[in-house]
Amino acid sequence: MLEDWETRTDTVQVAVESAFHHVGQIAGIITGAGRDVTRGLGGWATEVFEIREAARRPRADGETTPVDETASFDAVPR
Repeated sequence: MLEDWETRTDTVQVAVESAFHHVGQIAGIITGAGRDVTRGLGGWATEVFEIREAARRPRADGETTPVDETASFDAVPR
């Protein structure tokens, strides 16, 4: 009788340890994915700011048309 009880508790212990192990792995995957998405969005935002800044710079051909600093991103000349 004691052996059955001990076997059951050992089985439950192994199952719980396994569950926590897999939950930890899944949490690591989700954390890594969140980090990668954040880095991707940050890189994209940096590119957008660089493109916007480049569009605001005077052109090398001597064009001196002032850029409206209050204009929205959609209004920046291309």
